Amino acid sequence: MNRFLFFLMVGLTFLGACNPEKVLSNKEMEKSKEVTSAQLKLADGKTVYEANCAGCHESGVAGAPKPGDKAAWSERIAHGGMDMIIKKSIEGLEGNTGVMPPKGGNENLSTADITHAVTYMIGTVK
Repeated sequence: MNRFLFFLMVGLTFLGACNPEKVLSNKEMEKSKEVTSAQLKLADGKTVYEANCAGCHESGVAGAPKPGDKAAWSERIAHGGMDMIIKKSIEGLEGNTGVMPPKGGNENLSTADITHAVTYMIGTVK
């Protein structure tokens, strides 16, 4: 009986080592985490956008650039980059092309929420 348990344990040990899945290297694991993190940020951005931004940006109210409007977003990016767009989205803006209330009118939005929503909107530009 002891011999049987010995062989059973040895056999199970070898079977446990026979994992058909590929083991990821540290670089591959970091890349995977980055992709997952980016996907989560876009998903968060979409949620924030739909709940807070779509009302104006879908229809272009008060000059709001629509997601997918490459010309409108490219022009804004050229004038100050993403950091400036995010800053103006947080602080609000009254410009020649329209008005943006601070944080889209929702003071409860965090800087991360605004950043994710802007990234989502610009990311939809084809």
